[in-house]
Amino acid sequence: MQDYVVEFDALGMGDVDQVGGKNASLGEMISNLAKAGVRVPGGFATTAKAYWEFLDANNLRSGIRDALAGLDVDDVEQLAATGAKIRQMILDAPLPESLDAAIRAGYEKLESQHPGEASFAVRSSATAEDLPDASFAGQQETFLNVRGLDGIREAIHHVFASLFTDRAIAYRVHHGFDHEQVALSAGIQRMVRSDIGASGVMFTMDTESGFREAVFVTASWGLGETVVQGAVNPDEFYVYKPNLEQNRPAILRRNLGGKAIKMVYSGSTEHGKTVETVDVPESDRMRFCLNDADIEDLARQAVIIEKHYGRPMDIEWGKDGEDGQLYILQARPETVKSRDGGQVLERYHLKDRGQVLTEGRAIGQRIGAGPTRVVQDVSEINRVQEGDVLVTDMTDPDWEPIMKRAAAIVTNRGGRTCHAAIIARELGIPAIVGCGNATETIPDSIDATVSCAEGDTGYVYEGKQDFEVREVSLSDMPDLPFKIMMNVGNPDRAFDFQFLPNEGVGLARVEFIINRMIGIHPRALLEFDQQEESIKRVIRSQTAGYENPEEFYVDKLAEGVSMLGAAFHPKPVIVRMSDFKSNEYANLIGGEKYEPHEENPMIGFRGASRYISPDFQECFKLECRALRRVRDEMGLDNVWLMVPFVRTTAEAEQVIRLLAENGLERGKDGLKVMMMCELPSNAVLADEFLEHFDGFSIGSNDLTQLTLGLDRDSGVIADQFDERNEAVKRMLSMAIQACRRHGKYVGICGQGPSDYPDLARWLMDEGIESVSLNPDTVVETWLYLAGKEQ
Repeated sequence: MQDYVVEFDALGMGDVDQVGGKNASLGEMISNLAKAGVRVPGGFATTAKAYWEFLDANNLRSGIRDALAGLDVDDVEQLAATGAKIRQMILDAPLPESLDAAIRAGYEKLESQHPGEASFAVRSSATAEDLPDASFAGQQETFLNVRGLDGIREAIHHVFASLFTDRAIAYRVHHGFDHEQVALSAGIQRMVRSDIGASGVMFTMDTESGFREAVFVTASWGLGETVVQGAVNPDEFYVYKPNLEQNRPAILRRNLGGKAIKMVYSGSTEHGKTVETVDVPESDRMRFCLNDADIEDLARQAVIIEKHYGRPMDIEWGKDGEDGQLYILQARPETVKSRDGGQVLERYHLKDRGQVLTEGRAIGQRIGAGPTRVVQDVSEINRVQEGDVLVTDMTDPDWEPIMKRAAAIVTNRGGRTCHAAIIARELGIPAIVGCGNATETIPDSIDATVSCAEGDTGYVYEGKQDFEVREVSLSDMPDLPFKIMMNVGNPDRAFDFQFLPNEGVGLARVEFIINRMIGIHPRALLEFDQQEESIKRVIRSQTAGYENPEEFYVDKLAEGVSMLGAAFHPKPVIVRMSDFKSNEYANLIGGEKYEPHEENPMIGFRGASRYISPDFQECFKLECRALRRVRDEMGLDNVWLMVPFVRTTAEAEQVIRLLAENGLERGKDGLKVMMMCELPSNAVLADEFLEHFDGFSIGSNDLTQLTLGLDRDSGVIADQFDERNEAVKRMLSMAIQACRRHGKYVGICGQGPSDYPDLARWLMDEGIESVSLNPDTVVETWLYLAGKEQ
C-alpha cells in the first residue's frame, strides 16, 4: 500500500516527484504548520508509481505516444480530437487489483476518522505541476463532494485521464515538458463544508503591483470553484502584514463583490453531477461573506505559510459553515509578480481615448489593441486569431490553448484571482474582468483598445487608440540635495507607485477618495432619514456591507488613506483634508440641497472656512474620525495632515483648535499639521501663519492664479498661466525663506514642477526641502535635476 497510497501527514516538499506539488504542499503544511495555527483538512494521495503501474498494466504508454506523434497543438480541432481519444483510452482501462486495494484501504481509514456522511474532494497533482517555473492554474481536473468508495475510484480514474486534457497537452508542449516524464497523483481530501459557508483565494502579495506587505484575499459564498473559474465577482480585501504582527486593525481595503451565484452540493452522487450552481439571495449579495476577524485570521495563516516556504504564495481556502472554522485547501508558489526583478519599470500611457464600450477590474497595467472577437463559449475558440481582443463571458482552463493569441482579454464575470486574470498575468497581456455586459456592449470584429493603465478600473475604448510604452531604469538613481515626493490621489495605485524612487507622498487628496470611493455628500449620509426615497435607494446600494451610512463614510475614507499610509510607510504621507468647492460637493449624490450656488466657487466656500462653518462641522468631524482611526488605531503615524485654503491667521487658529477637539492635536503622537500655502496672504504673512503650523506645502496652482488674478479654468486666458512668472516666484521665495528661518518643513505639491523641470531646479536652488511630482514625471525630473537627463 505504501508504494501506491500515502497519507498527507507523511508527505512533505521532498516528495514532489512522488505526489506532485499540490499534494506535497498539503502534507508539508499538515506536518509543519498545524501547531502554528494553519488548519488543513486531512487525506491521502496516490503516488506517481501507482500512475505508471496503471499505464503499464494496461499497455497504455505506446498508445499514448502514438496518439501524440505529429500533433500540432496550435490546431485546436486536432488537439481536441487527440485529447479526447487518449482520455477515453485511460477511462476504458481498469485500475489494477493491487492499486484498487490500496485505494480501498486508504479510503476506509480516512472515512473512519470522519464518521457520518463524509464527502471528499479528489484533486489532481502532476509531478511537474507547481514547480517554480510552471504553474498554470487548473491544468487537470478536480471533483468535489465525492461520496463512497465507488465514487472515489471513479474520480481517481477521471483524474488520471485529466493529465491529457487539451489544455494540459498544450501547456506541456509550450513549456518543453516531455509528456512521458509527467505523472499524475490524485489527492483525496476531506471536504470543508464551504458549500454552506464561504471560500476563495488569497495571495501573500498584491498580484497587480508585487507589493509584498499586503495579503490580498478574495471571498464568495459556496464552494471555491466559482472564484477560481471567474464565475463570480467576489468580495476583495487587502490586509497589512505589519499590523497583523502588532495586533492592530490590519484591513486596509474592502470591496463588496456581486457574488451573484454560488456552487453547492447537489442531491446526486453521479460522477460529475455532485455539485450545482444556484443564485445567491439579494440579502447575501449585499453583505460581505467574511467578518473582520475571519479576514485577519485568514491573512495570519497566509503569512505563516509564506514564512515557512520563504516566498509569496497563492492559497485556496474555505470556511466551514458547520463548525465556523477557516481551512487552507491548497497552497502553491506565486510565480508571476514574485519573479519580477523590478529594476526596470514599464509604463504604458494612453494618448487618446475613444468612446467607452465597457469597464471592469483592470489586470496588470498594460494596454492592448486589436480587432474584437466576441466568443460565446469554448466551442468557438478557434475563431480567435493572433492579435485579437478576446471578449467572452468567462474563461476556464479549456481556453488556454488560444489565450496566448490574444492582444487582450475582456470578460463579463470574474475577479482579480479568477482564471482569466491569472493567465493574463502569466502571458503578460492586459485583461479586464467582471465587466458584467462586455459581450453585449462590444460588437464583434471592430477595432478596440483595452486600457489597464488608468488605475484599478480598466476601460475598453472603441477604435485603435494611440498609446506609448516607456521603460524606466531605477538602478543607481543619483543623489539630490532635496527630497522628491509624489502627488498620489488614487489609493488604487499606491502599491504600484511606491516602487518609484521617492521620499513619500507630498500631496494625497482626500476629495479623490470621497469622489471615487464614496460618491455621496457627507450630510446626506448624516441625515439619511431626511432624504427622498430615490436618494435613499442609491445610498442603501452604495453603502451595502457597512454598519450604517455614517460608518460607511468614515470606513471608506479611512480605507483610502490607510492604503496610502501603508504603501509608503514609514515615509511621510501628507494628506490634504477635503478641498471640494461648492459646485463639486453639489455634484455628489444628495449634495445639491446642501450647497450654495456661487458665481465663482474657486474663491468661495472651501477649505478652512468650510471646516469651521456650523453648516459643515459635523461633516468635518467624520473626516477627523477617519484620520484618527488611521493614525491612532492602525498606527500609521506617518500620515501627516494638511489644511487647504486658509485665508487668515484667525481661520488658522480656529482650525487647529477644531482638529484638537476632534482628537487630532498637533504635536501629539508625532502628528504634524501642514498648511497649504496657496494664497498671496499666506506668503505675505508667512511668519504669522507658521505660528500655527509645522510647515508649508506650496500649492502653486492656486497661488499662481490668485497672484496673477486669472481664472485657471478659463480657456480665454489660459496661455498666461505660468508658475514661472516673476511675481509668483517672489511669493514662492517669501514662503520658502520664512520656513527656513523658522526651521520648518517647506515643500511644493502644485503642478508647476511636474510641467517645468526648470522651475523644479529653481526651487532646489532656492532651498526648498521637497518637491512633490506627478508619478509619471518622477524619474525624468529626478535625472534632469541631477544633470543626468536620459
